[in-house]
Amino acid sequence: RKALNHELSKLFNEMWDMDVNRLMPGKDYTIDLQGKAGATQQGDSAGQDRAAGHLFHNVNEERLKSIKTFATFISLLDNYETSTGVTEVVTAEEIVENNCFLDAILATEVMKLAHEYLCKKNLAKPNLADFKYQLYDIWFQLYARKEGDRPDSCGFEHVFVGETKRGKQILGLHNWVQFYLQEKHNQIDYKGYVARKNKTRPDKDDQVLSIQFSWKGSVKPVGSIFIGVSPEFEFALYTVIFLLAEERVTRETVKIEEYELQLVVWRHGHHIGTAYPVLLSTSSE
Repeated sequence: RKALNHELSKLFNEMWDMDVNRLMPGKDYTIDLQGKAGATQQGDSAGQDRAAGHLFHNVNEERLKSIKTFATFISLLDNYETSTGVTEVVTAEEIVENNCFLDAILATEVMKLAHEYLCKKNLAKPNLADFKYQLYDIWFQLYARKEGDRPDSCGFEHVFVGETKRGKQILGLHNWVQFYLQEKHNQIDYKGYVARKNKTRPDKDDQVLSIQFSWKGSVKPVGSIFIGVSPEFEFALYTVIFLLAEERVTRETVKIEEYELQLVVWRHGHHIGTAYPVLLSTSSE
């Protein structure tokens, strides 16, 4: 386990504090944790269901849709073919949507702080248009998940939308808005929470959770997910970690609010392969 990265913890807490678009638990949404998830093996598509109801009891969609970064983010969620190996076709309209989303997040204090920090480290150009181009390349540029395949994936699709591999495995899908919307359309089945060592049960106001769920016929035995945070907050976190290092996988231990997390970022060349939080004191009983 890597030592706590104090510099990044300080930066990410500043971002957390200035994330005015974050939704507040109990006020803008409520979650219903229900039962503790059972153990599943990869390929065990059944997975004991310890939660009869949805994880999201309710979400204030009016508020979601009135916030530009969420509204432009939601418009991107239907732009992808979730099966890996199936070529993605990017339409002119989708390119416009990607740009609208980047423009919206670049106008936030959270992304401005990320940009400022990366400029100080000489990892981003000071010109906002250049930084936007860099973000586009990291997150939206298509690539093939498997060598020799057609361009079937990108960082945004993997992290925020989710993908399936041969209908047997869920890849990515680490975003709460996508989770909520898929659940609302009965595409996702929440199966229960995964407990942390020193805390047997998460609270309904926890903004990082480890959960188990099934989607498109497969089970994700454990996936960690920020709850309620804005898309710009997640973009800022993962972009900073992505640009700070060059190895294939970067794991940084940070403390954000009361959460001790390992933020994990995988690279796919110049692009993000995947990125997600891991609650450190999660016990995989």
